[in-house]
Formats: sequence, C-alpha cells, structure tokens
Amino acid sequence: MRAHPQSPQSPQSEKSGGSPESSQSPESGKSPQSPESGDAPVRFDTKIAVLLRDDLETWQRLNVTAFLVSGIGAERPEVIGEPYADADGTGYLPMFRQPVLVFEGDKEVLREAHARAAGRGVPLSVFTSGLFATGNDRDNRAAVRAVPRDGLDLVGLAVYGPKNAVDKILKGARMHP
Repeated sequence: MRAHPQSPQSPQSEKSGGSPESSQSPESGKSPQSPESGDAPVRFDTKIAVLLRDDLETWQRLNVTAFLVSGIGAERPEVIGEPYADADGTGYLPMFRQPVLVFEGDKEVLREAHARAAGRGVPLSVFTSGLFATGNDRDNRAAVRAVPRDGLDLVGLAVYGPKNAVDKILKGARMHP
C-alpha cells in the first residue's frame, strides 16, 4: 500500500531512513512534527512490513496480506489513522497511518525472518500453508497451535516495529514486484 492522504490532524507519509530530529518512542511510530508543519514530510521511525513466500498464487498473496496486516491493526491501534470523508461528507473507515511495505522471499528467507522477529519480540503475525484449508478463525488458530514454532510451514508473516529492527528481520527479502 502506498501512502494515502490523511486528515489535516494527521498528515502522514513514509520516507526512507530515520529522522535525525526524531525523538519518538517506537510504540507511537510518530515523528515529532506538528500539523502546522504544512508540506514538510512526516517521517516514521516504525515500519509495517509483510513478507510473502515467492511461490504463492496471486489470489493467495492478496489473501495472506489482508489477513496478516489485520493482526497488526488489531494489536497496535496506534498504527490506525483517522476516519476518511469525501467532499460530500460520506464517511469511510480509517486505514493504517503509514505505508505497508510488501516483500517476498523463499521458504528459507521466511524461516529466518520468523526466527529473527520472534527473537526480537516485535509484533508478529503468521500465515501457514495449513490455513488455506480452513474456513474460520477457530480452525485457523487450531492449525497454528498444532505445530511447533520451528515446524510451521510459513507462507507469510507481518511485522511492526522500529525501522532498523524490521529491516534486520527482513534481511534477504526483496520488495514484492
């Protein structure tokens, strides 16, 4: 997902690299810029990233991505922006306040990223191959619970955390085409 317009109360977009003037906590993800800063870019010290296995069908990539990021939004409400409204006053649901970056890699890249994410304790959601055969949340959770962490057949994961930590977790992955 690319940056999207935000309400005047929270103009937000992502730039690469850290902001030297930033003194925010990783929990907030917000740089200390006021809405009065006008056209100045807003920099995020955090990153939302999805890593998909490179052998998935297109419909699977889309489905897995949607499921994975829903966990981040539910667990970390600070990543959700303000509701939207069009010029006619029609209201729309809020979305993430920062871009979601999508990466891909082979099975080994996913396994290594999963181990690094779990070791760092960053918010992490997983999607295993077994979830393609289930049809509800209860069965999804049971399918994951039935397999030890190192035995999960991962097809995707999503992480949220400080940029530098997420970058290290995703080492070896490439941007999704």
